[in-house]
Amino acid sequence: MAGLMARLSMVIKSKFSKLLDRAEDPGETLDYSYERQIQLLQNVKRGIADVATARKRIELQTTQLEQSVVKLETQARQALAAGREDLARQALERKSAIQQQLQGLDTQLEGLQAQQDKLVSSEKQLSAKVEAFRSQKEVIKAQYSAAEAQVRIGEAASGIGEQMADTGLAIQRAKDKTEQMQARAAAVDELVEAGTLEDFSAGGETPLDRELAALASSSEVDADLERLKAEVGAGQGSKELES
Repeated sequence: MAGLMARLSMVIKSKFSKLLDRAEDPGETLDYSYERQIQLLQNVKRGIADVATARKRIELQTTQLEQSVVKLETQARQALAAGREDLARQALERKSAIQQQLQGLDTQLEGLQAQQDKLVSSEKQLSAKVEAFRSQKEVIKAQYSAAEAQVRIGEAASGIGEQMADTGLAIQRAKDKTEQMQARAAAVDELVEAGTLEDFSAGGETPLDRELAALASSSEVDADLERLKAEVGAGQGSKELES
């Protein structure tokens, strides 16, 4: 049972794959892939902008803290000059805390800068790949369109060839029927002349009737010929007597 289900699953997958292959338009698939790559590239660019923005904020914070260090240094000097060592100590303690904070910010800046540099490098590589894919995509689409047009032309030509073949067969069938009809007509004429078939268009006469009619016609001709001979002979005799 498990083997049967596995075979059935394979058949269904193969059929579904064929349906997808027929429905898939390579041009649309390539365009969709290109759009996805463009989106990915835009995401990388937004990531670079976000990292650069965060780095700029830290740089501004660092500048402000550095200004605070200078200010506290000045305040500590002023406190010592006024004999207020306690105030000078407080200023120096705040200065020390700010300097430690600055060290942490410097570490963050280095990390952000490294991350930004990495993203910029990735963006350049990805941009080059996207551009190369775009060029290749257009070439493939053009090749596919040309191949599709060639297939359509071939199919059209094949249809014309089939139509011409059908026309040739029709002409040959017409010739065969014509020759068959001509042979049948000649055979009928021959059978009619031989008396095998009766010619009903002759008024119902039989071959014997036609033969007797021919003999009668021949006898009439012979009689007319003898009559003319006699008349001609009589005319010549009269002329001899007169002379």
